[in-house]
Amino acid sequence: MWSYALEKPNTGSIFSLTWSIDGTQVAGACGNGHVIFAHVIEQHWEWKNFEVTLTKRRAMQVRNVINDAVDLLEFRDRVIKASLKYGHLVVSTSLQCYVFSTKNWNTPLIFDLKEGTVSLILQCERHFLLVDGGSLFLYSYEGRLISSPKVPGMRTDILNAQTVSLSNDTIAMKDKTDEKLIYLFDALSGKPLGDGKPLAHKIEVVEIALDQGGPAIERKIAFVDKNRDLYISTVRRLGKEQKAVKIGSMVHTLAWSDLSNILCGIQDNRFTVWYYPNVAYVDKELLPKTISEKDGSEYTKSPQIVSFVGNRVTIRRSDGSLVHTNISPYPAIIHDYITASKWDEAVRLCRFVKEQTTWACLAAMAITNKDMSTAEIAYAAIGEIDKVQYINSIKDLPSKESRLAHIQLFSGNFQDAEAIILQAGLIYQAIQLNIDSYNWERALELAVKHKTHVDTVLAYRQKYLNDLNKKETNKRFLQYAEGVEVDWEKIRAKIELELVKERERASTGPLGPSTRSSISLQH
Repeated sequence: MWSYALEKPNTGSIFSLTWSIDGTQVAGACGNGHVIFAHVIEQHWEWKNFEVTLTKRRAMQVRNVINDAVDLLEFRDRVIKASLKYGHLVVSTSLQCYVFSTKNWNTPLIFDLKEGTVSLILQCERHFLLVDGGSLFLYSYEGRLISSPKVPGMRTDILNAQTVSLSNDTIAMKDKTDEKLIYLFDALSGKPLGDGKPLAHKIEVVEIALDQGGPAIERKIAFVDKNRDLYISTVRRLGKEQKAVKIGSMVHTLAWSDLSNILCGIQDNRFTVWYYPNVAYVDKELLPKTISEKDGSEYTKSPQIVSFVGNRVTIRRSDGSLVHTNISPYPAIIHDYITASKWDEAVRLCRFVKEQTTWACLAAMAITNKDMSTAEIAYAAIGEIDKVQYINSIKDLPSKESRLAHIQLFSGNFQDAEAIILQAGLIYQAIQLNIDSYNWERALELAVKHKTHVDTVLAYRQKYLNDLNKKETNKRFLQYAEGVEVDWEKIRAKIELELVKERERASTGPLGPSTRSSISLQH
């Protein structure tokens, strides 16, 4: 808490104070029998090179710091709320909403409000959200109502920027009745995503934030729970459960970049930047190498991140003052290159910068987009030799399906890897995948179900037990060992035949032998 202004009216002692419902006016009962009224002015908003100040109840001043140009904006009614982001100033008065473009301050778009009691304005690149009275309304910057998501029993009076988040395709909202739940809506239709079930966490959620870049199918949500642990989760299920991954602890405030999927936060008195949080789904061992940290003691106790625009982060300290800090611009450029599929330019930039962080981000992005050639270069640059060798082995696999499966396996998604191979009808490869991962019972189950390579599973199982100087105790393996003869020569011949079949299938398939590598390994 801090003091914005001090007034000493000549009215005697003030015995009682009451704020208006919109928080812009305050009334006080005074000792001399008068009632005093006050209005909040001098509120300030910043975005890139523009500064907007509420100079009077119904007037704003806009200043362009580049050329010192000043514009005066006047309104018919008093200003209640305002927000300045993404090239637009959105202002709500007691009756109307004004939408200004930073390219033209003279002709705003104006439309009437449903109730005129706006308590929150959130903006993203394509549209903005108003919390007006008891409802939420999503508008385009042309003033068109897009959707109005509904939550049973929703209390809009307690919604704020920490409990509601907006991106181009998704609206996220924390439930107040059960704070372990996060409701997710499609922005364009206002309907709940997927099967309508909210994202459930094990304990109460404190703050949520949606990332802003990339396609809707890759949308992520970051949230901080009551223990101050930071998690990241996919927004769209794609037929499976949402998987929340912990990427930080003791996080007090967070914000996504307005352009690329870079996350920053104050973590245990350190200013931390997660340059590619999605690495948690690709190669979690790489996560520490994609993080930048610096001392945050200058921000004092309980700071709040106000904005994250480009590579500049604005933080409000506990005394109310604003502090600006810059992050490295290079990871954001890498994000842009990958979005445009400019892999060669990304590699050249990393070689020029010579930072472990940028190489680690590029490695994870390459795995995500299945560009194994770039991944090999990036992993080699950060000394991950074992992963370089594994990537080389993936590139040498005979079919597209095998390579895709082993990329999933590289990221720790074993079930997805097995599903890809089985869907392609590569039964032996699925069995071998389970053998390599020591999932013996699953390997035997597949072999018995498809009536093939039972002897292969038994042979590898026996070799594994012999290496450990152990005897077989599993009843199923003992049962099948009685009726199956293990002949390593026959097994090796069968395996070689399977690999030949896979190579032939790959060469005569729809991709063809000449385009196989470039199509399957490039995004």
